[in-house]
Amino acid sequence: MLSTFIKQHKLPEKFRQTAKDYYQPLAERIFSQFTKSSNAYFVGINGCQGSGKSTLTDFIAEYLTKTHQLNIVVMSLDDFYFTGEKRQQLAHDIHPLLATRGVPGTHDMKMLEDVLKKLKAKQNGFSIPRFNKATDEPFPEEQWQAVEHPIDIILLEGWCWGVKPQTDEQLKAPVNELELKHDANGDWRCYVNEQLKLNYQPLYEQMDFWLALQAPSFDCVYKWRLEQEQKLKDRNIDLANSKIMKSAGILNFTQYFQRLSVQACNTISQSADAIFYLDYARNITHMPIVENV
Repeated sequence: MLSTFIKQHKLPEKFRQTAKDYYQPLAERIFSQFTKSSNAYFVGINGCQGSGKSTLTDFIAEYLTKTHQLNIVVMSLDDFYFTGEKRQQLAHDIHPLLATRGVPGTHDMKMLEDVLKKLKAKQNGFSIPRFNKATDEPFPEEQWQAVEHPIDIILLEGWCWGVKPQTDEQLKAPVNELELKHDANGDWRCYVNEQLKLNYQPLYEQMDFWLALQAPSFDCVYKWRLEQEQKLKDRNIDLANSKIMKSAGILNFTQYFQRLSVQACNTISQSADAIFYLDYARNITHMPIVENV
């Protein structure tokens, strides 16, 4: 299974040891917790852009499917982004920065809540949305992820999934050039924080297990995001009207994520059941076992 996974995902050979040392033990830990309940089991995964959330969730899903014959579904918060038209409406009605996908307030949280309810009730015969970052729009509904059987374990990953809202004091000062130039009075960041508090945080309670991928600092996010965009470009080389970003655009784009990415690094240990600490090359340096009651 591991050799096939490495080949399919075009991963370096060193991934084999990472999987054996960290990913497989984590998957077994999740399985052990799952067996203690008769309900669907929800795993929340937090990590900044490019930290390896997708590879990790895909591996856990495949491992648990093959090893324990479970029905697993992988979900990304990214797949619940609003359409460009909806974001333009938010930009017009609330703040221009909301035209850009990413921050809390640019996801369809009512749809996510509905999907979570169906999964919790072990329903089937519905679909989970998928978002196309190359076009910056959702995929057509016929290309959404179909749920054809009751699901045992749900893996839900997202860059701001699990992040706690900031205090009024933390919101006062801009953290980068984007906020200084385009949100000097704080309307955008206060709206984002309010959305996080009202529509995201209540859903955190549905997660049974939390994992965090912790970057060494926010400085590496630009480099990791640049690598992500190149992979996206390689997969969509012939796509007309592509909205894949170049380096300058990525540098600006990452500033939208800075405030809450740093907030995650500072607070996620308060709620995570396990944390993978990463170095600048995305290698796991260590994984302390966190026991949160």
